[in-house]
Amino acid sequence: MTGLRRIQDLWRRSGATVWYVPLALGLFGASLVYHSNGTDVGGLPNRPFDALAVVAIALQSLPLAGRRRWPVLCFALVSAGFALDQLRGYHTLAGIALPIGLISVAAQLEHHRRTTAIALTAAYVPLAVALDAIGPGEPPGEYVMFYVAVALAWGVGTWLRSTRAAEAERRRRVAEDTRTAERARIARELHDVVTHHVTAMVVQAEAARYLTAAPDRLDQSLTAVTDTGRRAITDLRHLLNLLNPDHGTEATPPPVGRLLTLVEQTRRAGQPVEFTEEGTPAESTGSADLVAYRVVQESLTNALKYAHGSATSVRVRHCDEEITVEVSTDRTGSKVPLTGGSGRGLAGLRERVDVLGGDFHAGRQPDGGFTVRVRIPARSPS
Repeated sequence: MTGLRRIQDLWRRSGATVWYVPLALGLFGASLVYHSNGTDVGGLPNRPFDALAVVAIALQSLPLAGRRRWPVLCFALVSAGFALDQLRGYHTLAGIALPIGLISVAAQLEHHRRTTAIALTAAYVPLAVALDAIGPGEPPGEYVMFYVAVALAWGVGTWLRSTRAAEAERRRRVAEDTRTAERARIARELHDVVTHHVTAMVVQAEAARYLTAAPDRLDQSLTAVTDTGRRAITDLRHLLNLLNPDHGTEATPPPVGRLLTLVEQTRRAGQPVEFTEEGTPAESTGSADLVAYRVVQESLTNALKYAHGSATSVRVRHCDEEITVEVSTDRTGSKVPLTGGSGRGLAGLRERVDVLGGDFHAGRQPDGGFTVRVRIPARSPS
């Protein structure tokens, strides 16, 4: 596997050399073998091969090996070879290097593209005039048609450049969207983990202030605060391990049995909670169990914050196809006003459930209470 990866890296780094060197050498060799079978501009009679013919072929074909790294220099050499080829009447096969080099310039040139196009057009005019002067006198339309063909090659290079730019922009946007989604996921996890434990600790610490006359109950309250803090540290370490690139990509959801631990922690914070769990969890539920856990966690956190002391019920039902969660808080007899908060927790839960294709509902009840109902497909992907 490591050897294959090294070959792939070498291929990406030397892709230009791998493709263009054989192309340059092949074109050079073919042009030496097949005489007078190339481009003919101006209609000059074919001249027998001599030393200058080899020079013209070399100038046109061999620079193609570096057209990726030095496109302008490559095209300048190819153009010089092409001009020599046509003015001498060799008409070699190497003339096809001209559109190839032009495509490279149009596709890779970063700056002064318009100036380059104008300069190339201006350079073609004296070549056409010279060919017309020493040749048999071709119709002007022949020179125009050749110019149109060359301009088409420039257009192909421009299209390739725009296509690559669009692909690079698409990848940049995908990467940015991925980073944004990852930041949002981390924010949701931190909110769910930190808010619940800290809220429970604050409520327990507030209650401890009024227990100085009852040492046993004070000790129990402080022990509950300590236990909650330890669980917060454990959950935060688990989350940080998931964020560590060396940890892997599989996030292990909290076991369903921790729901009871979550309920007990809330009860110790002074919130009366009735917990009911029906059915048996499926062996493989993907992210469904984790989302169900987060729904209960956030709902109990909100109950502690906005309806402390009110009766709360948690009902979790496991079926073959779905998991349903319902958390209700009874406002009857509560002395704590129901406040809005930031809404980040419920919004995050809605996003989690929507991603898994479930249903989410949260709102007030006619009696003044608050209920969260969630349906999650049991075999949602991780």
